[in-house]
Amino acid sequence: MTPGAGDAAPTGAIQQHFEGRETPARVAVAVSGGSDSTALLLAARDWAAPRGVAVAAVTVDHGLRPEAAHEAAEVAALCARLGVAHDTLHWRGWDGRGNLPEAARRARYDLMAEWVRAGGVADILLGHTADDQAETLVMRMARSAGLDGLAGMAARVAWGDVTLHRPFLALRRSTLRDWLRDRGVGWSEDPTNEDARFRRVATRRALDALAQAGVSVEALVQVAAHLREARDTLAHHAVEVARGLARFEAGDVLFDAAGWAALRPDLQRRLLQAALRWVGGGDHGPRGATLDAALDSLRAGRGTVLAGCRVWPVGGAVRVTREARAVEELEAAPGEAWDGRWRLSGPARRGDRVRALGEAQLGLCPDRAGAGVPAATLTASPALWREGRLIAAPLAGLGPEWSLEMLRPEALFFELLRGDSARALNNP
Repeated sequence: MTPGAGDAAPTGAIQQHFEGRETPARVAVAVSGGSDSTALLLAARDWAAPRGVAVAAVTVDHGLRPEAAHEAAEVAALCARLGVAHDTLHWRGWDGRGNLPEAARRARYDLMAEWVRAGGVADILLGHTADDQAETLVMRMARSAGLDGLAGMAARVAWGDVTLHRPFLALRRSTLRDWLRDRGVGWSEDPTNEDARFRRVATRRALDALAQAGVSVEALVQVAAHLREARDTLAHHAVEVARGLARFEAGDVLFDAAGWAALRPDLQRRLLQAALRWVGGGDHGPRGATLDAALDSLRAGRGTVLAGCRVWPVGGAVRVTREARAVEELEAAPGEAWDGRWRLSGPARRGDRVRALGEAQLGLCPDRAGAGVPAATLTASPALWREGRLIAAPLAGLGPEWSLEMLRPEALFFELLRGDSARALNNP
C-alpha cells in the first residue's frame, strides 16, 4: 500500500460521500467490531474532528451468539480510547421463524434509529463495502430481481426519519483491513461469516470463482452503479407520470384508467408497487410473477388482491384500497395510530377501541352514500367500537363528533416511487 494513499482512502471516502451536501452536526456510526465497521469508526472520527462534527458509536447485540457481548465490550473499550461516546443496544426478538438475517437487519436498523432520535441525531454511518455490494448484486440475480434489486445498495437511504449512509461502497474490504493493520488496530471475526448455511457466505465463495472468470468485485460494483442510474431515470419519469395520473381519496390511491392503460408495463409496475406499499404499509412491494399477474388482471378488466390490498378498475380509475381481511384483527385505542395510517379521535370513553368497520356494519351507516366512497374502502376503514356497539365510522358519515386523520402523507407515495425510503411507512 502506498504510504498516505491508504491512510486517506477511508477518510476521503466519507468526505466524498458528504461533498456537495450540508455536513451534519452529529453522526452516529454503527460498529459491530468487524473490520469494516471498525475502519468506519476510525475514519469517521478523523473526518469529523476538523469539521466540528460530533461522533457517537452504537453496537447492536442480537443475542444470537455468546461472543457478541464480548465483541460489544471490545468496541466500547476502543471507543473509550478514541474519545467517542458508545452505547450497546440489545435485541431479543428472534422467535425462531422466518429469515433470521433479514429479521436481524430490520431489528438492528429500528433499534439504531430509535437510539439516534433520542439523541437528536438523524444520520447513521454503515460500513458496507464494495464486497458487500457485489454479494448483494449476485444474491439478487439469483432471485431474478428486477431493476430496483439489481441496482444494489444505495449510498444513502431513509429509514423512517433517519438517513442511513454507506460511504464505503467503493472500497474493498482488503483495503480497509490493510489500513487498520497500518494503524495497529485489530478487529473481531464473526464465525458466521464462514458458515456456508448462510446464503451470503455461499455467495462470497462464489465470487471467488467468478473472479477467476474475469468477473471481479469491481466490475460487479460498476454494473450495480450503471443499473442504479437507469433505475433513477425510470424513477424520475415515474414521479412525473404519477403527478398527472394519481390522486388520493379516503386513504386510497387512484390512477386515471385511460392514462394507466397507455403506460408501458415497466411504469405500471412501478406505480402499482408504490401504491401497494403506500396503502398496505409493506416494507417491500410484490415482485416478479405476482406483480405481473396483477397487471394482467387489470388489463383484462378484473380486480385482484395482493400485498394486503384490493386493486380493481372502478369509476374510470384503477383503485388501490386496503383489503378488509388484512385489517379485521387490528385494534387500537382512540387517538393512537391504526393500521399505520389513521388516527381516530373524539369523545372517547374508557374501553373504547378502534377496529375496522367491516361489511356487516355498512347498513348501520345511513349516510355512507353521501361520502362517495366505495363499499370496499369503507369496509376496511377505521371505526369506533364501544362495548361491542358501533359508535362512529367517519369515512362512512357516522359520528360527526369524531374526526379521522390520515397519518401517511401523500408525499411519501412519491418518495416510494423514487426509492428514497427503505422503511418509512410505519413511522408517521
